[in-house]
Amino acid sequence: MNATRVAAVPTIQIENEQIIVTEWRFAPGAETGWHRHAYDYVVCPVTNGRLLLETKDGNVDATLTVGQPYFRNEGVEHNVINAGDSELIFTEIELKPR
Repeated sequence: MNATRVAAVPTIQIENEQIIVTEWRFAPGAETGWHRHAYDYVVCPVTNGRLLLETKDGNVDATLTVGQPYFRNEGVEHNVINAGDSELIFTEIELKPR
C-alpha cells in the first residue's frame, strides 16, 4: 500500500464452497494493495469510473462502465486504484473450482 492512499473497503456479501461475492468501495485515490487472484473472477461495475492498475508489466488505465461486466482468469497480480474524483463501487464474483 502507498502511504498516501487510503484502503479500498471490501465487504464480503456471500461466501460458500462455490463463490465469493465482494462489494468493493473506493474513495477517490483509494487502493486495494498488491494482490494475486486465487480464482477466476467477474467484476460487475455498480458505478462508472476510472481505474489505474499497477502491474508487474507497468501501469494500465481502465474504465468501468455500469452494465459492462468483465471476466479475468485466476493468477492476475495487481494493485487497483480509483483514478477518478468520485467514489467507485464494483461487485467482484470469484468462482471457486468444483
